[in-house]
Amino acid sequence: MAFSVLMSVYAREQPAFLDAALHSLAGQLEPAEQVVLVKDGPLTPELEAVIESFVGRLPLDICALSTNQGLAVALNEGLKFCRHDWVARMDSDDVALPERFVVQAAFLAKHPDVDVLGACIEERDVSMRRVLALREVPCAHADIKRFAKRRSPMSHPVVVFRKAAVLAVGGYPLFQRAQDYALWSLMLVRGYRFANQAECLLWMRTGEGLMARRGYQYFLNELRLLRFQREIGLLGWSDYVLNVTARFILRVAPSRLKQLIYHVAR
Repeated sequence: MAFSVLMSVYAREQPAFLDAALHSLAGQLEPAEQVVLVKDGPLTPELEAVIESFVGRLPLDICALSTNQGLAVALNEGLKFCRHDWVARMDSDDVALPERFVVQAAFLAKHPDVDVLGACIEERDVSMRRVLALREVPCAHADIKRFAKRRSPMSHPVVVFRKAAVLAVGGYPLFQRAQDYALWSLMLVRGYRFANQAECLLWMRTGEGLMARRGYQYFLNELRLLRFQREIGLLGWSDYVLNVTARFILRVAPSRLKQLIYHVAR
């Protein structure tokens, strides 16, 4: 299966993390035919050096934005450079396991009706040495659609999607955060087919302070997303009210309680 990888990087990211992410792409058992790397604004010399070191090792196509535009804009611009029908997402600080694309390509070959495919991921500490949580998601389309009314049903860094399907709904909605969740919501409403695999195919670099940093300002971003989900018809009125209430309580809760809820939910 021919596919492109789509990744974005910006100036505040760590060169060592980008190196690990690109190295994991270079070590795939089924390598990508194209890796589209979007420079979301000017990068540091150290990040540029990492990218340069992979020229010739990866089939890199660079899309350079003159200023930092944010992830949604960067990914939409990068999609214009993707030459293949299938696009695999990857974040610039995560590590794809060597069998990732082999497993995903085999699944898509057997399920030609699927438009968006994800998998489980391990959330690890910054060093990637310690597992913090296993992020499990429902596998069947009907379960994914139900799950989407409460939380994002797809783990964005491990997703593979049909490019034409994403472009048909206008690309990533221009949200500051959770642009992927907004996209899945829109595609589910439009009738596109989703699936997840039970295998863990990626390590996600998160750190233990993730939930503690998600306070009231984060809730305001979630509220914008919930309004969007209500407007497009994913959420009914009762689902909308329940989500707003639950998320508000979670975001203003003490850090220890947030951490406990987060680990139970995962």
